[in-house]
Amino acid sequence: MEIRIDKLESPAVLALLREHLDSLAPTAPAESRHALDLEGLRRADVTFWCVWDGEALAGFGALKQLTGSHAEIKSMRTAASHVRRGVASMLLRHLVQEAITRGYSRLSLETGSMAFFEPARRLYASFGFEPCAPFGSYKRDPNSVYMTRKLDGRAPAG
Repeated sequence: MEIRIDKLESPAVLALLREHLDSLAPTAPAESRHALDLEGLRRADVTFWCVWDGEALAGFGALKQLTGSHAEIKSMRTAASHVRRGVASMLLRHLVQEAITRGYSRLSLETGSMAFFEPARRLYASFGFEPCAPFGSYKRDPNSVYMTRKLDGRAPAG
């Protein structure tokens, strides 16, 4: 599998993004859903990567710069055809390493508090992310869990 920066133009990427956003709709009220849409993922402060397994799209994820020392993981998704094949771990390892390479000292994320998001929370915890207070423009929300990890230049766990 190969991870590449993507411009969000291919039909496969757009379809998986639509599936991602649609799957989040029933999990929480609109004001508690923070996944970036196509326009948000194309912003200059966001870098978007896709995982390709040959010609098949295996997943995607993004890094959003919050400050010169703090970034946020956005919109991680594994294609149904590649669930439980290590895509999410591979991508998360890449995003953590990219954040280290860019010189960030902290990497954070927001995910849901419902059972639907439990596998994601376990994955993030296995990579050293710990619960934290809301960061950036987030507010306390019972539908959200905020997690963060200090980056010290060490290779990502997980």
